[in-house]
Amino acid sequence: MHDESRRIEERVQRLHDQRIKTAVYAATVPFEVEAWQAPGEPVPFEEAAAASYETFSMGTPWGPPWGTTWFRMRGQVPADWAGRRVEAVIDLGFTGDWPGNQAEALVHLTDGTPLKAVNPLNQYVAIANPAQGGETVDYLVEAASNPDILADNFSRTTPLGDKLTAGDKPLYTFRAADIAILDEEVWHLDLDVQVLRELMLELGEHDPRRHEIAHALDRAMDLLDLDDVSGSAAAVREALKPVLSRPAHASAHTISGVGHAHIDSAWLWPIRETKRKTSRTFSNVTSLADEYDDFIFACSQAQQYEWVRDNYPKVWSRIQESVKNGQWAPVGGMWVESDGNLPGGEAVARQFVHGKRFFMDHFGIETKGVWLPDSFGYNAAYPQIAKLAGNEWFLTQKISWNQTNKFPHHTFWWEGIDGTRIFTHFPPVDTYNARFSGEEMSRAVRNYSEKGGASRSLAPFGWGDGGGGPTREIMERARRLADLEGSAKVVVEHPDEFFAKAREEYPDAPVWVGELYLELHRATYTSQARTKQGNRRSEHLLREAELWATTAALHAPGYSYPHEKLDRLWKTVLLHQFHDILPGSSIAWVHREAEAEYARVARELHELTAEAVTALGAGEPRAFNAGPYDRAEVVRTADGTPVFVEVPASGSAPLTDTAPPQPVTVDGRVLDNGLVRVEVAEDGTLSSVRDLRAGREVLAEPGNLLRLHTDLPNYWDAWDIDKHYKNRYTDLLDASSVTVVEQDPLVGAIRVERSFGKGSTITQTISVRAGSPRIDIETDIDWHETEKILKAAFPVDIRAPHSSAEIQFGHIQRPTHTNTSWESARFEVSGHRWVHLAEPGYGVAVINDSTYGHDVSRTVREDGGTTTTVRLSLVRAPRIPDPEADQGRHRFTYALLPGATVEDAVAEGYSLNLPLRVADAAGAPEPVVSAEGEGVTVEAVKLADDASGDVVVRLYESRGGRATGTLRTGFPLAGAQITDLLERPLEDAEITDGAVALTLRPFQILTLRLRRG
Repeated sequence: MHDESRRIEERVQRLHDQRIKTAVYAATVPFEVEAWQAPGEPVPFEEAAAASYETFSMGTPWGPPWGTTWFRMRGQVPADWAGRRVEAVIDLGFTGDWPGNQAEALVHLTDGTPLKAVNPLNQYVAIANPAQGGETVDYLVEAASNPDILADNFSRTTPLGDKLTAGDKPLYTFRAADIAILDEEVWHLDLDVQVLRELMLELGEHDPRRHEIAHALDRAMDLLDLDDVSGSAAAVREALKPVLSRPAHASAHTISGVGHAHIDSAWLWPIRETKRKTSRTFSNVTSLADEYDDFIFACSQAQQYEWVRDNYPKVWSRIQESVKNGQWAPVGGMWVESDGNLPGGEAVARQFVHGKRFFMDHFGIETKGVWLPDSFGYNAAYPQIAKLAGNEWFLTQKISWNQTNKFPHHTFWWEGIDGTRIFTHFPPVDTYNARFSGEEMSRAVRNYSEKGGASRSLAPFGWGDGGGGPTREIMERARRLADLEGSAKVVVEHPDEFFAKAREEYPDAPVWVGELYLELHRATYTSQARTKQGNRRSEHLLREAELWATTAALHAPGYSYPHEKLDRLWKTVLLHQFHDILPGSSIAWVHREAEAEYARVARELHELTAEAVTALGAGEPRAFNAGPYDRAEVVRTADGTPVFVEVPASGSAPLTDTAPPQPVTVDGRVLDNGLVRVEVAEDGTLSSVRDLRAGREVLAEPGNLLRLHTDLPNYWDAWDIDKHYKNRYTDLLDASSVTVVEQDPLVGAIRVERSFGKGSTITQTISVRAGSPRIDIETDIDWHETEKILKAAFPVDIRAPHSSAEIQFGHIQRPTHTNTSWESARFEVSGHRWVHLAEPGYGVAVINDSTYGHDVSRTVREDGGTTTTVRLSLVRAPRIPDPEADQGRHRFTYALLPGATVEDAVAEGYSLNLPLRVADAAGAPEPVVSAEGEGVTVEAVKLADDASGDVVVRLYESRGGRATGTLRTGFPLAGAQITDLLERPLEDAEITDGAVALTLRPFQILTLRLRRG
């Protein structure tokens, strides 16, 4: 037989694209269209319905950036269309085929009922099936003219990312608004040909099935009447039935399809637009559920459900009905799909607490799995946190984006830092926006790592990132691929069903221990530093407010614990931990609003804390310690006077003038407090840090070396830092002034000022306080650089085989060498409040109050000694998607802690981030709780969420070893239970001598519910 492959493939493509697809709609009549441009921000339906509309013609430009145009569309179904399927088809002037970042619209009936959304891949709204003929159609369409921030594939900056800079030039040209007949036979033929053609092209050149499909298509095309596609479509479909009905091989891979619509809660659009995106997508999804009984849609992010509940009650009712029918599956159990590295431990716990409670309260469903397809790596505490929240499985896809090393598993057990394991799956289809194309089906099978051990994988299907969701075309593909020779089999099912089957089939799946590090998007630890600082500060202010509110609720008559206010503030913070807000990868509008929200949250939390402290009674000035450890340190009074105080954990003490162990002396540029002696060089670096207790020099080279690197990644500016950034840099060694600014027995401080680059300045105040070896570096930057990253280096004279960095409820160790490609790829890593370096007998920690990104490297000197260097990533200057990212003022503090153990690093990390609060109060009551035992660290103290008055305490083992101890209460204790994160009892806790006995394994998290006597 002669090889006719090329002719057949080209013939099929042309006939499909130019004749079949264009005949899907058999006839059209235009709507009469009028328009009204809403002024400013979006308006409620009632306001739009009452507005004055003007005649609007097709081909007319519309839609300023971020604008809302309402269109009134009126028309009548022709009488002779009776019995046909009739639809409204609307083309707003769509650009490209991505629904998420361009024109979108929600179609309403005139009574305000939302019907369905339209986007470039879902342009229809069903009118009648079958039509009666003569029906009047009257719609109000809310159209959003969102700009395409992705234009030119991120190759240039754009002012469109903020309504303040976007201008008002119309972005789109309205193409068509028609009433049309859907020719269902042609539509199905279109899908038959698509599925067969794509399968054919994925099969091997020597696979008989490929040629069988090709010749079947060729013969079928002979039956296609080019002058009457509609009339011949049935015959063409009949000719393709045999090749479409051949069953899959018995050993064919099975793909569990789960409907999905990834909706970023903010990214290339602001939060206000996401509220509308949810209504559009969820309208589409519930409409699709009405058409397809076998459709199942998995949807996470309780925050988005709440938006729809509050703003689109009719859509919310349809969601509730779909959940009851089993077609809508709440998943994930988190408030939002948060970043996987940056939120603090308690914040990750609250993501689950608030998310799971929402689904239980509104649907009576407890979600079983963690659904995080798109976060940029996942911390090693997740397995334990997830299990303590009642989860059984974990799903993500993003690790497939690794730049260097291919992750070895798709189905595996993930083991966290405490030993907890959770069953985990990475879809080998390598997308969370699948559409069941031939290429995707082939990729899933080819890519699947578990061949021979397991035979099934999961594929989230539906358009996403900016929403859109599944379409009827994708559902039809799934039906055709359910059992088709040459392809994997597709079954649409609930993700819980997939995970149950996968675990049963593969119980001895391999184990991955430790963090799921993404070898890409490493700059998300640093970009948009003010957003990150707002998050860090909010997390600690929430801790303070809950602690002091609990104290007041227990001891101040008449005080009422502010459950509702704290709940609302937590949800605001949790929202902004979304994986494109906190990482700094959103447009300017998002980060501008985030900074304003964090400022509002801080004001409210300061007020709540002040109210709680005031409720304890008026009295003398006191220092309040919200940290988990006793502290003896310098605090400043209201007029700035330093005072040395000793304050118990979770308690307070009067500002009496306690004598420090040894006063601070300042001699030229040398600060000495008897514990450390710090010498500041003329260029402003630390030329020497001597640990006087250990009798050793800490630094191998000048410390606090500020290095400005050129930072232009290969592609994703705000997301990535590529290894070549290290090759070009400038050391900032030209200090304009080095001045002693404080010389007190309790505090000595030297200020260093620098100017550099494009008018940027840095002022750093290096201070040493009595009684503490910690060297604080308060930093004030006025930043005007572009495509740069600023790092602060501390090269220490320590041979450290690994670094330890704090993560949620513990810490993780990473090798300092680069023996393998896996270690080399970790050239930029994340951590929370501290990084620790140590050799046997001696360690050093670098502490921070808002910095997450850092790198650690080591070199061997000519004298044989080893220099291990930790460098904090302070601030970046990406230009895409926000051309002004990080520009302006930044204020933060980091510190060097010589002679530090891990326990010291933990304690000082809390101290720096929870500064002592000075307030007037009466003699304070006993701390609510006091923990005894090395490594026992209290993370949260609050009243129970059910308003029972029980006290809830969350603590963990922080050293990485076993711990025993007790938890004593400052109130009569009537009983104690160990609970899950949602404060549900697991077992009774042991009480001995009026205190709770504690036994913790390494990094174990323990939540206790304490009943008051």
